Amino acid sequence: MPLFRIQHLTTYKYDRLIQESMNEIKIFPLESEEQELVNQDLEISGHPEVHLFTDYWGNTTGNFNLLAPHEELVINSRLAVRTKGPDELRINFLATFLELTEEGPGDIRKMVLSRPDAMVLQSLIEDMAGQLRSAESSVALTIKNCSDYIFEQFDYIKGITTTETTVDEILAKRAGVCQDFAHLLLQILRTMKIPSRYVSGYICPHRSGLRGEGATHAWVEAWIPGSGWTGIDPTNNIWVTNTHIKLAVGKDFTDCSPVKGTFKGLARQTLTVFVSVDYEDGEVVEVLNDVKMSNENTAPAPARAPSAGQQQ
Repeated sequence: MPLFRIQHLTTYKYDRLIQESMNEIKIFPLESEEQELVNQDLEISGHPEVHLFTDYWGNTTGNFNLLAPHEELVINSRLAVRTKGPDELRINFLATFLELTEEGPGDIRKMVLSRPDAMVLQSLIEDMAGQLRSAESSVALTIKNCSDYIFEQFDYIKGITTTETTVDEILAKRAGVCQDFAHLLLQILRTMKIPSRYVSGYICPHRSGLRGEGATHAWVEAWIPGSGWTGIDPTNNIWVTNTHIKLAVGKDFTDCSPVKGTFKGLARQTLTVFVSVDYEDGEVVEVLNDVKMSNENTAPAPARAPSAGQQQ
């Protein structure tokens, strides 16, 4: 059972004083059969009181306010997480779409997670779905076919997208990062009525050369009859095992963004995210990202602080 020690440092800097910063954070690892939170230390500029609650999707969420004028907001999370899942998953590749349909009625969350978003290029998604559906009607094989397609047909390029890039734009660019590939996979799977949810977290594969190692990461969990919620990482085209650590789940990135909020003031901001993963053998992987935000705050209050943690 691997133990990972992770530091996740989020830093907002403003070019002039701002005030009344109200924020929501989702940087608390999910407690589940697959992982155990050993400990977590959280330090925030100004030492505000953090009010915790559980959101609709079951994520531990924190709210805090910084009312005094400030030019910097730093959120420093240090945690130790032990993953308890197997090195290889046992996936029910025999489960069919008929079984999936029989399980669906009555579960509102699964119904919500089975509906594709409205988009301009939905016809292209429908064509993909038709081509990628397993001839054997296997749900698991269809999910893997979709991951294969994204991995093979789309380029992994850092910095080409933002936290607000749409699936239409991803299709046009034929490139993106983990957040983009997760959103694309969700749209394809939901078009086939496979309940699927977005997952944010960390990937800690250790010297494997996988994309996103040591940084905040995103992948998908899809519902497979007989297996339940099963993670698949289209950025690396692998099923998720004990090297992925979950922070939050939801319909898309907006449900899982590590940090988001608003503030009062006329200021431009910059955002950097530093993630460090310490392995049990002493190896340390560190990643520092200057996050590309689609809109800088240039208008009077209230201005929005875009979601933190452009994922890899």
